[in-house]
Amino acid sequence: MVLEKEIERLYETGPSALERPKALKTFNEFIFFLDRGEIRAAENTDGQWHVNSWVKMGILLGFRLGAIEDMSINQRFRFFDKDTFPPKKLTPEDGVRLVPGGSSIREGAFVAHGVVCMPPMFINVGAYVDEGTMIDSHALVGSCAQIGKHVHLSAASQIGGVLEPIGALPTIVEDDVFIGGNCGIYEGTIVKRGAVIAAGVILTGGTAVYDTVRSSIYRKDGPNPLVIPENAVVVPGSRPLAGDWAVSHHLSISTPVIIKYRDARTDAATTLEGALR
Repeated sequence: MVLEKEIERLYETGPSALERPKALKTFNEFIFFLDRGEIRAAENTDGQWHVNSWVKMGILLGFRLGAIEDMSINQRFRFFDKDTFPPKKLTPEDGVRLVPGGSSIREGAFVAHGVVCMPPMFINVGAYVDEGTMIDSHALVGSCAQIGKHVHLSAASQIGGVLEPIGALPTIVEDDVFIGGNCGIYEGTIVKRGAVIAAGVILTGGTAVYDTVRSSIYRKDGPNPLVIPENAVVVPGSRPLAGDWAVSHHLSISTPVIIKYRDARTDAATTLEGALR
């Protein structure tokens, strides 16, 4: 792809050597396709997720090329950001329900038809949010995060962004996942299709997840991310700390626990979200 090669070339060029007008022309072409979801920071091919490093390079190039611009609504609501990443332009024809009240979506984020955005929430550049998903109040979809179809991201939950290092897989939430309130999914974690993440669960690159159904432990292993299996129901749990002193003080550490796998009864318990779409 010509655009890919040009983005890679510009990214490797030192800032002082960049011809800004020509580089901006290439960047504007890049952001056009990124904003429409025609290029993505990560893609699932043959059942495996792969990072498109050049897309991350293009986003970082945009920050390098951007100048601080006054994006204020009026004299009371003042905003200043890079002119390369203005707010996303949406129209009613896009089919996105963006409820009034302090939400923001950056240009370069793809938001599909049927997505509901409850205020206040934020979707960052490079993110991909697929059809029928709900982003609830105070929720964040970080840079390059990939969110599938019919996901419910509950209030105050955070899907962490992963821009650097360039080759790092972004955080991924597949189709039909339910994420409860005040959850945090970070550092390239993959939540597979149909999983239920109960309120308050934190998943990071350093998290060990204990599967009581399959007698397994899931964690990040070198370049391989933490993966939550399909239809897993994950709740906050704890495990005791080792050592005489910790034992004597009855200390434990929090850890996510898979207590079951999703069935028809679990599905019934989560259908309330459908009435809000």
